[in-house]
Amino acid sequence: MSTWVVTGANKGIGLELCRQLKARGDTVLALCRKSSAELTALGVEIFDGVDMANPASIAALASRIGSRRIDVLVNNAGILTIESLEDLDVDRMLEQYRVNTLGPLLTTRALRAQLASPGGKVAIVTSRVGSIADNGSGGMYGYRMSKAAVNMAGMNLSHDLRDAGITVLLLHPGMVATSMTGGAGIPPAQSAAGLLQRIDTATLAQSGTFWHANGEPLPW
Repeated sequence: MSTWVVTGANKGIGLELCRQLKARGDTVLALCRKSSAELTALGVEIFDGVDMANPASIAALASRIGSRRIDVLVNNAGILTIESLEDLDVDRMLEQYRVNTLGPLLTTRALRAQLASPGGKVAIVTSRVGSIADNGSGGMYGYRMSKAAVNMAGMNLSHDLRDAGITVLLLHPGMVATSMTGGAGIPPAQSAAGLLQRIDTATLAQSGTFWHANGEPLPW
């Protein structure tokens, strides 16, 4: 049995990750801004009031979680707004950068001392829309840029944590039917199962690599 920390745990992919982890017997520490009835019903340990846009909220995580060893940290929390070239909203773009890029980086730093070393894993739920090589349509400026930036953060972390034996993975969950996508895409349960398989089977040799939840390696 392992101890997992999941951010953005109150709904969507995060909620489904918590559900599947709990069902298989792992210890789950669920982080979110505000809990949900669905998350509460799972019987996992909930840490609410965690705002990925607030560095002070993230910095307080270490003392809230205490000295428990974390085997896997899943940086799942994220937001999406749509901007075209004609409709750029700097405030919305910056908010996506704070949550999608700085959130995972600051959370990993805050919980670094609790991560199992060696053997710990950090998963960043990013998106293939952050791939420069895979961009065939344009648009979505703030979201694309925030995900490209978190991909770089993940690569940096893979180098900085390698000597400690900690694996860092960048994972695309697929197009998942959540509130973020307006209900379009594959079921969250299917995405979560794929993400867990990628994390479970990852080795240190794969640290810093970019994968689709279905097992397909993705270009940068």
